[in-house]
Amino acid sequence: MRGIYSSVTDMRRKVFIEVARLAYEGGDYSRMEDLPYKILPGEVATHRDSIFLERAIVEERLRLAMGLPLRPVSEHAPVSKGVNESAIAEKYYDPPLVNIISFACNACPTKHYHVTEVCQGCFENPCKEVCPKGAISIRHGKSKIDQEKCIKCGRCIDVCPYNAIVKVERPCAKACGMDAIGSDEYGRAKIDYDKCVSCGMCLVNCPFGAIADKGQIFQLIHAIKSGKRVVAIVAPAFLGQFGNKLTPEKLTYAMRCLGFDSVAEVAVGADLCTIEEAKDFLENVPDKQPFMATSCCPSWAVMAKKLFPEIASNISMVLTPMVLTARMEKKKDPDCLICFVGPCAAKKLEASRRTIRSHVDFVLTFEELMGMFAAKDVDLENIPDSENVPLNEGTGAGRGFAVSGGVAKAVIGAIAEIEPDREVKVASAQGLQECRKMLQMAKAGKYNGYLLEGMACPGGCVAGAGTLCAVNKATAAIERYKNQADKQLATETEYEADLELLESDNL
Repeated sequence: MRGIYSSVTDMRRKVFIEVARLAYEGGDYSRMEDLPYKILPGEVATHRDSIFLERAIVEERLRLAMGLPLRPVSEHAPVSKGVNESAIAEKYYDPPLVNIISFACNACPTKHYHVTEVCQGCFENPCKEVCPKGAISIRHGKSKIDQEKCIKCGRCIDVCPYNAIVKVERPCAKACGMDAIGSDEYGRAKIDYDKCVSCGMCLVNCPFGAIADKGQIFQLIHAIKSGKRVVAIVAPAFLGQFGNKLTPEKLTYAMRCLGFDSVAEVAVGADLCTIEEAKDFLENVPDKQPFMATSCCPSWAVMAKKLFPEIASNISMVLTPMVLTARMEKKKDPDCLICFVGPCAAKKLEASRRTIRSHVDFVLTFEELMGMFAAKDVDLENIPDSENVPLNEGTGAGRGFAVSGGVAKAVIGAIAEIEPDREVKVASAQGLQECRKMLQMAKAGKYNGYLLEGMACPGGCVAGAGTLCAVNKATAAIERYKNQADKQLATETEYEADLELLESDNL
């Protein structure tokens, strides 16, 4: 749960810290066998039935944070199995990216409707009368739902005068806009990876912390220690994620404390993405295609290709801000390594694609980066003003990509500059369930001539699975960051001349 420092947040933080320390210190990595005892000392469990179960879950969290796979429950293997092979500067994610630690899962009830003790046994029995399947009967003066007959239509909830009927849903499944979460033979949550788009919404909505994504902290630190020049390209959604005192001016110093050589704004890539999408829209809609959808959210784009292949070609083919920014840095120094730092779990999947690997070497979430800061004892509250290095190359439009509606607003602004007389209608959706509805309407011809913006996370990138800050606070911080930009329109960027080269595969 973003913005709430819960026991799950605390456990994830401790795991990231210890993985980072392990990598920075080097040496014999088999000592990771001791880390569960360091993270969970003593003999008494805090949240589970036993301390042994809690430590077993931490063991799997450590493995995932290091990019290692979960161990089969039915087979014996040391915690450190495979760690030496992963202690390298270059390693991409072995699928799957998002994982359920089965013995951490609570096997929560699946979707059903339940009559609570609030039921007053009223004479009218509206719940019984409206049920289309006769699933509700009156027993001992109270309503009761036959789960075998219930079709989960929800009509009973709508008519109950006492709000005595509740809809019970498994939190991870409710959050999944792809209906990718079912149950295994033991009733525990299970991901259908043919449907999953790695948005990570299940991860942040599991109150038992049973779901985790793989990380590259371990490999990134090995790259830094190897002496290679590692450049951090930071998504604009970072504002507010590390407290109010880590300003854009102080970010570079903090990142250098971790070993990064320099820092660049992904907002610059967002500006270039904006210009290209504006040009594509003007050229193609409506003469060559009925509508165009933005491209920057990887989960949204993959969802469209999975569920709507017949209209997926209407998703913009422009490179994402992450890739465009990475290419700009590689153009300056082809031998440097690029680490994207952002709010999104799905960016890890995007970066692992064959066509992207040569440009983006590592992906860190803000949550993982916070673990690195803690491991290196970087005092984010007291960075000296003398170390300020301004980040001021991105425009307000590019920085606005971080919030829902920001991408479309940036593209519309660019279109207004390129072709002032052109009117463009916009539709936007946040959360994959709403995105699916929007594409269904587009498929039916309801959005011909429109620019569509889809964001997998409700609220936009500031609500990504790797964020730390409450969405409303992060959104307000981004608004201030936008207003601080020297230039507000993407078309004002000084890097537009680089677009043709950056869009080419031959750098």
